[in-house]
Amino acid sequence: MCRHVLNAQVSIRSPCCKKWFDCAECHQEQSDHPLMQTFDMVFICKKCKKAFRKDAREFEDADEYCPHCDNHFVLEAKTPKASLQVEGEDVRKDARMLKDERVRAEEMRTIFDVKEAPDKLG
Repeated sequence: MCRHVLNAQVSIRSPCCKKWFDCAECHQEQSDHPLMQTFDMVFICKKCKKAFRKDAREFEDADEYCPHCDNHFVLEAKTPKASLQVEGEDVRKDARMLKDERVRAEEMRTIFDVKEAPDKLG
């Protein structure tokens, strides 16, 4: 799992060390060499787990999808962002969740009324 791009749809094979990475930052962290640049890219779709090649010089709109399962893998990257939030009041009471106080209406499931059955039987 990539911690830099949260919605990575493919893994990319590094041409220099022949290992699979989700993004260039993952390669930089795990390898002791720079990422070699190339136009011929090899991907593995994370949805169907099949490999395919793409040439970056001839990249078209149709090339944004996996050729095997049509998974759209060219997306705007979702990256983790630090945020400050104000903590509110805890919704739990005594380490239990709040109970739903609404009264549930009784349903008639059969034509035979179970509550009146002892009175009707002889």
